[in-house]
Amino acid sequence: MRNAILLPNGFVLTTDNSAGIGEKKDDIVTTPDEVVSYFAARVALLEQWAARATPMSIVVHNFSGHQSWSKYVVGIENLFNEIGIKCPVVTGSSETNMETLQSAIAVTMIGERMDGNYGGISWHAYGKPSVGEEVIKNRDKIANLKKIREAINIGLVHRVWPVGSTGIKGECERLGLNSDVSNWDVDKSAGPATTVLLGIDSRKGKEAKLHFGDYFKAIS
Repeated sequence: MRNAILLPNGFVLTTDNSAGIGEKKDDIVTTPDEVVSYFAARVALLEQWAARATPMSIVVHNFSGHQSWSKYVVGIENLFNEIGIKCPVVTGSSETNMETLQSAIAVTMIGERMDGNYGGISWHAYGKPSVGEEVIKNRDKIANLKKIREAINIGLVHRVWPVGSTGIKGECERLGLNSDVSNWDVDKSAGPATTVLLGIDSRKGKEAKLHFGDYFKAIS
């Protein structure tokens, strides 16, 4: 597992947060609340997949005020609708006693771990590392979760490992891999998991390249 916590009875807890990004006047990056929660949920979901788990429930910690709650829920639902998975029940709490100057949210998922044994894999980086406003501008270049889910279902992908602030190099070191990826900055933060390391069935490299497209590179 990456950053997940293994709970009793095979349950897995993952979480991600965001601050200073949203619709408030003093936010560093201005973007709709729906987009903020979408990307926070995206990271928590990828952490579930990294732990080979399926999310069963979602908890939102909303520090942006009551006006943001429904937008945050819509963003999370948009993520699951995009992938083609039924969205788990969303619950949580909003800070309404104190008004904050900047937006802040945390999304936590609790999932159930699935067993699985796989053969040989080769590691690839999928999605160009992007952070801040680049995440919005590069939507067509970052890892597409629907494609990842489809690849898992058809047996192309056996391992999922999201990349965050330590960049491709940092995550490769955790996996004991070299971090040579042609023409990409391996030290750059990948923000909300805009890059995902994928363990591909070693017999299906060409098929995987066709499935994922241009922003899919072998790690050597």
